[in-house]
Amino acid sequence: MKRRFVLGGLAATGGLLAAPALHADGHGKPRVVVIGGGSGGATAARYIAKDSDGAIDVTLVEPSRTYFTCYFSNLYLGGFQEMDDLGHTYGTLAGTHGINVIHDWAVDVDRDAKTVALAGGASLPYDKLILAPGIDFVEDAVPGWDVSVQNLMPHAYKAGSQTELLKSQIENMREGGVFAMVAPPNPYRCPPGPYERVSMVAHLLKERNPTAKILIVDPKEKFSKQALFEEGWNTHYAGMIDRLGPDFGGENVSVDPAAMTVDIDGATEDVDVCNVIPAMKAGRIADMAGVTDGNWAPVNAADMSSKADADVYVLGDAAQQGDMPKSGFSANSQAKVCANAVRGALTGSAVFPARYSNTCWSLISAEDGVKVGATYEATPEKIASIDSFISQTGEDSATRKATYEESLGWYSGIVADMFGA
Repeated sequence: MKRRFVLGGLAATGGLLAAPALHADGHGKPRVVVIGGGSGGATAARYIAKDSDGAIDVTLVEPSRTYFTCYFSNLYLGGFQEMDDLGHTYGTLAGTHGINVIHDWAVDVDRDAKTVALAGGASLPYDKLILAPGIDFVEDAVPGWDVSVQNLMPHAYKAGSQTELLKSQIENMREGGVFAMVAPPNPYRCPPGPYERVSMVAHLLKERNPTAKILIVDPKEKFSKQALFEEGWNTHYAGMIDRLGPDFGGENVSVDPAAMTVDIDGATEDVDVCNVIPAMKAGRIADMAGVTDGNWAPVNAADMSSKADADVYVLGDAAQQGDMPKSGFSANSQAKVCANAVRGALTGSAVFPARYSNTCWSLISAEDGVKVGATYEATPEKIASIDSFISQTGEDSATRKATYEESLGWYSGIVADMFGA
């Protein structure tokens, strides 16, 4: 059935009598299915539902009943947040905004039939489909590691139990032990940023295990906010952190989870805790829907619609869109543009030019916060940065404290924006 059509006929008088539009599965209202209940998916579902005033049926598919944010999960590792503070539920989206929230796994997309298959056996018809599945890991990205050994060497890149496991391992390290991180190549989800994570692990170890060492094995020559982090590490954690980039074997790494060793360009290091963060790609359902290039899902900058299918939209980490980082702030910003476009396509409401923004905050030590951000516009080729800002090295403590407090305010704002609290 086509996305939208009108049945009509000629009356006896010769006039045209228009019947109501029929949509997916013969339904009287257009249907939007959103897969993924994070920063992109929950925001898009909420904005479509609340701004369409009941004119669109919105279904949100998310397997987790409690969503734990990746942002601030590093602060949990450092002791600045509790895990319960990072967990959010979907009751307000369902009860206040009338969104049909289904806690199940989406296991297939039939773009010809315009249906989504769920693990529980249900099939959801749609007029517009929004994919916000986050990330999965590239197979064999780190030799010796796959998700079957994630309890030995956690990735902690999907917040919740993995984050709790990693913190427990760090807290139970032997005195003077070694925490190793295998850092990811670009592009990667951030938060939970690897270098903020190193800072928070160092903060925890400085308090509990001050003779411990941190080893970063990194395939990248440089990383975001590098000068700020290195200044902070030297100030707060001098002598604790050692980073090996590609010039020192950082791009030739394998691990042995059973032996708890890391092989760096042929040299074997014994470690006590190993946080493996592999190369990433779009969440699997995007690939199953046939909208990826094998890794990420290319989208049109004006509305986040897939370049493979105008009725499918891809948000956040999974999207290949241009200059925006793979952050929760980015996904939230993209979701609002997408929601406006979807409402316009399905109801004829006004569609405004796309505008995007992002800020990424990082905590280095207590009240020592830094940030980087930009604003963006849609061009025919991509989402393009039009101006940017970044914290400066040598800032005074009052500025850094204010930056940290700004991040706390942002966190409260974004989760209210997502979940309608």
